Amino acid sequence: MDILQLVDRLEELFNQSPPIWLTHSVIVNEDKFLDIIDQMRIAIPEEVKKAQQLYAQRERILAQAQEEANRTLELARQKAAELVEKEALVIEAQHRAAQIIEQSRAEADEIKGGADQYSHDVLNGLVQELERLLNQARNGMMMLEQKNSPRQPPK
Repeated sequence: MDILQLVDRLEELFNQSPPIWLTHSVIVNEDKFLDIIDQMRIAIPEEVKKAQQLYAQRERILAQAQEEANRTLELARQKAAELVEKEALVIEAQHRAAQIIEQSRAEADEIKGGADQYSHDVLNGLVQELERLLNQARNGMMMLEQKNSPRQPPK
């Protein structure tokens, strides 16, 4: 199950829980609450796996870009070697080879930057979601602890 669906279920459980009169607390079904948390523990590694897959995909894209740049560079070198006999053509070939190399590097950098940004955004979103879930779980535990702690008689 998707982590966001589990968060929605946790929120739904909270919203459906009966309030404690004259407080900002609610009574939460402990079994349901713990069941959702267990499911979250299972789902979070899946989210991490997805992030790792995105990272691996980014690496594949970078490797492909580097391979394409190398092929383009080799083609440019071969063309330059073929045109060595004519000085004007040699100068033009060198200029074109440099453009191709620069363009390939720029494209590789652009692909790498996009992949890095995407990975960063996905991981950042996961971190924010995990922090939000952790805060909700801590708040729930605090409410349960407050509910279960013996009340001190007024002095």
